[in-house]
Amino acid sequence: MHRNIQQSFRNCRYLFVLLCLLTASAAQVSAQKQKIALFAPLYLDSAFDGSNSYRYTKNTFPKFINPGLEFYEGAQLAIDSLNMEGAELEIYIYDTRSASENLQQILAKPAMADMDLVIAHCSGNEVRSFAEFGLKNNIPVINATVPNDAGTTSNPYFVLLNPTLKTQCEGIYQYAQKYYSTAPIVVFRRKGASDDLVKNLFDEYAKSTTQAPLKLKYVELADSFTVYQLRAQLDSNKKSLCIAGSLDMNFGKRLSAQLASISKRYPLTIMGMPTWDGIREFSRPEFKGPEIIYSTPFYNSKTDKVSLSITNYFNTFMFSRPSDMVFRGYEVTWKYAKLLAQYKQDLASNLGNKQHRVFTDYDVQPVINKRTETLDYFENKKLYFLKWQDGLIKAVY
Repeated sequence: MHRNIQQSFRNCRYLFVLLCLLTASAAQVSAQKQKIALFAPLYLDSAFDGSNSYRYTKNTFPKFINPGLEFYEGAQLAIDSLNMEGAELEIYIYDTRSASENLQQILAKPAMADMDLVIAHCSGNEVRSFAEFGLKNNIPVINATVPNDAGTTSNPYFVLLNPTLKTQCEGIYQYAQKYYSTAPIVVFRRKGASDDLVKNLFDEYAKSTTQAPLKLKYVELADSFTVYQLRAQLDSNKKSLCIAGSLDMNFGKRLSAQLASISKRYPLTIMGMPTWDGIREFSRPEFKGPEIIYSTPFYNSKTDKVSLSITNYFNTFMFSRPSDMVFRGYEVTWKYAKLLAQYKQDLASNLGNKQHRVFTDYDVQPVINKRTETLDYFENKKLYFLKWQDGLIKAVY
């Protein structure tokens, strides 16, 4: 995101100072305000030493700092907007990569039990800690980033905004049912546990669907697969749907490029996994020809007023373009802060409320445990399907 290293360095120093000011002033704010704890991996202790001196060389900005910092930058813009509206909120910022205290120590602080909402940019191994904290203290926790429930059960305070692989696979299956139910469908996969999981999720949903189940043909490929092996599974007289049943992006890119090379003779559409949201090579010539479709829960066309305002701010003051994580930080902070200000102690009953939409349409639904028939947690079920063709995104569903 940061094209200007020196500007990024100044931003990070500003962030450090701002966090100190927020921490110092937080105790002075009225106790009647609703309290939000925002967690992100900021790596401040890695970037600065004890004397607030930058640890890296002048023209170096470590990439590992970017995601958390970008999420915070978006959240801070939302906080600024909320302040301009006079929102009665008190917001605390916590660095989950602090060298002085780990996540467990932060969550164990007495002040944390007084929070009304937690927003977390977390990693996979932190999900359980956040979920357990929310349940123990009856505090809603918004997991804004990780598509993992960490085995969470019986927890009405935990919200997963990035859908699990199970939800993603069900959405892909439903999409194929809607648009390709009569087409030959080939699922190309690799040997391995993660690909087996994708297959099992497809097969499990096929048993429970109320519509006619799809006739999926699974084809296992070695890493050295050739275009001839792909061609043997296709019909030149029928348009096929080719699903990449693997989360591996390199496999997906190679599969798509080889399928594209024979798409004139073998009409086909390619569908991928949610990991394809990070593939930018689809604009290259080798992918021209077929439609390439994948799902994502966080689509933003960046043409609305708020997005344009954020983009203009970054162009003017940061000399860069805002990343998707900036927009995520803004959206999550704005939406749930507004809901907290509106519903206060009743926020837990409004975690699926669709008010205060910003960029994307969240569809937060209860996840019901089939064995106990009780609520396990809340999950965003909304998926957008993006269609690439000839280097451009042609449609969004």
